[in-house]
Amino acid sequence: MELDLTREGLVELLGREDFSPVYALADQVRRENVGDTVHIRALLEISNHCRRMCTYCGLRAPRLDLPRYRMDPEEVVAAACEAAKVGYRTIVLQSGEDPWFNVRTLGRIVSAIKAKTGMAVTLGCGEVPPEDYAFLKLAGADRYLIKHETADPQLYRRLHPDSTLDKRVGCLRTLKKLGFETGSGFMVGLPGQTLETLADDLLLLASVPCDMAGIGPFLPHPDTPLRDGTAGDAELTRRCVALARLLLPTANLPATTALTVRGDNGQVFSGGANVVMRKITPNCYKRLYEIYPANLPDTDIPAQRQQLEEQIKSLGRVPL
Repeated sequence: MELDLTREGLVELLGREDFSPVYALADQVRRENVGDTVHIRALLEISNHCRRMCTYCGLRAPRLDLPRYRMDPEEVVAAACEAAKVGYRTIVLQSGEDPWFNVRTLGRIVSAIKAKTGMAVTLGCGEVPPEDYAFLKLAGADRYLIKHETADPQLYRRLHPDSTLDKRVGCLRTLKKLGFETGSGFMVGLPGQTLETLADDLLLLASVPCDMAGIGPFLPHPDTPLRDGTAGDAELTRRCVALARLLLPTANLPATTALTVRGDNGQVFSGGANVVMRKITPNCYKRLYEIYPANLPDTDIPAQRQQLEEQIKSLGRVPL
């Protein structure tokens, strides 16, 4: 089955009434290139401080009512060690853009986690100068995730009044050049977004090219300027994941937490996804890291890892 993966072709595919043949092809491409394994990543949210003004995000700097926290570096390393004991092979350290976690501090954390656990370390801590990314690579960081969120420059500026799309894409290209496994991604259903925008998002992922891509639905947060927006469509999000698999056959594509919140019960795994992240953030911090509203259970690292493995097996896939 040959598909047109140009901008015009992607727009046509996204709008198709019957997408089932595309899902089937994406699942075949996934199986041939990355197999039946579903990689389980531990996600640790180390700080909800953020200097950014992003209009969709519950962590945005103007939110004065949000209690802020920072995990101590020792807490971060201890949580990573606990995750490693129950089988996690990768930890994702995510935060708002918090200057307190400068590259020296992050570098020490990464080096300690590598020394104590041997885990792969992914960072998602925002935009820093190229020399800082280089320092983190030398400290042992394996992957870096920095979503572009939208490939429309005007929409990007409305969402991020203190940044530009060119700067964000420049970070992605720097990370790729430095040898990081480089991750980006975008939201589906943003106010003002079109199918053409989504096609551009997918082609941007392919142009880097990204080694991983997180694609999830927009979820409006009540304490942001986009509070009255409509949540992104789960089906259209799954279509974007499937097309990302066709454009990036060997990439790691997660079933995002936001998609689970919108009611996905594993369908995304039959259309190209091969990664899932599980939050291991301690309970005292977990509900304060609210980019979008979510009903989160208490953290129980061993039990939730086992539950997730059983769910993956029930889908006929192999947890790792």
